Amino acid sequence: MVVFVLCIKGDLDGIGKISINPDANLCLDVKNPLSDYETREKVVLQSSVLIEPPENSREKACHFAIKWEGSKKRSTMVLVDAADKMFKGKKNDGRPRDLDGSVDSGVFVPVAAFECRGVEPTRFRPMEGELVVTSEGGAVFADVDVSEGDFADYDDENDISVSITDFEANLFVFKI
Repeated sequence: MVVFVLCIKGDLDGIGKISINPDANLCLDVKNPLSDYETREKVVLQSSVLIEPPENSREKACHFAIKWEGSKKRSTMVLVDAADKMFKGKKNDGRPRDLDGSVDSGVFVPVAAFECRGVEPTRFRPMEGELVVTSEGGAVFADVDVSEGDFADYDDENDISVSITDFEANLFVFKI
């Protein structure tokens, strides 16, 4: 089992916090770790839906499953909760958390973790609705789209301009 952590960063202005929508569908590119040519682009992992294992299988439910050509069993990916015991007591804490606009501008912050068996995520492809942005004044923007690298809006109630520029996402292996 390998755990990959999705980290995001951007230059933040007027933002109190950024979090992953708990019901979001996450779009990723994945590959077979045993092959250089077996890849799938733009697969969608539904965080609110668990795929049950085949009958008479010792596998557990997962959020994404694929059976690579020539494989006897399926490869799986599970979205790991931040409270999972695998993160407890680690010095290099890869525990997913919200970005804090006052301290995390321009810094990679872990926002999601994936337990992977026989599959590796290679790229995060942001879609509308995956991120929830809260302004410094407390206004919530739920349909944030950073697929072009930027997001901008205005918090009318608190007279604050809200923006994310130079958005980037990377996937890192988390050492267990």
